[in-house]
Parts: sequence; structure tokens; C-alpha cells
Amino acid sequence: MAQMKLAGEMYEVDENGFMQETDRWTEDVARAYAALEDVNELTDEHWEAVNYLRKYYLENGICPMIRRLIKVTGFNLSKLYELFPNGPAQSACKWAGVPKPTGCV
Repeated sequence: MAQMKLAGEMYEVDENGFMQETDRWTEDVARAYAALEDVNELTDEHWEAVNYLRKYYLENGICPMIRRLIKVTGFNLSKLYELFPNGPAQSACKWAGVPKPTGCV
């Protein structure tokens, strides 16, 4: 398994950079992933989505579908892309420290 340095620590990641050690996630990890995408400050909206994704993943073992994320947060798809430059699956799930979604987010 590959490793990646985030927030000063080494983490196991898959070939796409998704954390494989969900229990080691911290808010600093989210900030480090965001900085890799040139997002230097996480807003309350970022945290709302990230925290929901983490909570859902920890309760269900998978990431929610995009429709569910939109319904719960009230963000439309264009807002999610504004918040997460590489999209809800590639950015938001990474920042939340959960494994790569098997389908849609």
C-alpha cells in the first residue's frame, strides 16, 4: 500500500490518494488534502459536507450517494463543485478521510 504525508504524518493511501486508515483522520488531514487542491481555508460549508460524509461512512461503511449529500446539506451540485474542486467523490471524500466511493458519492 502506498503512503502519503499529510499534516506532518504518514498515512496509508490507495493508488488515488484516498486514506485507508479512517480512524487516524483529523481536521488537519482535511486541511492538508484541501491545500493540495489550492483550497487554503475550509469554511463552515466545507465542514458540514465533510462531517456528514464521515458520519455516514462510519455508520454505514460506505459513502452516501450524491443525492443524499445534496438533500442533507441543502447544497446543489454546482455548490459542491465550488466547495470541492475535484468534485464530491474525488475531493470531499478524500478530505473526509474515507476510502474511495465504489460508485457515486
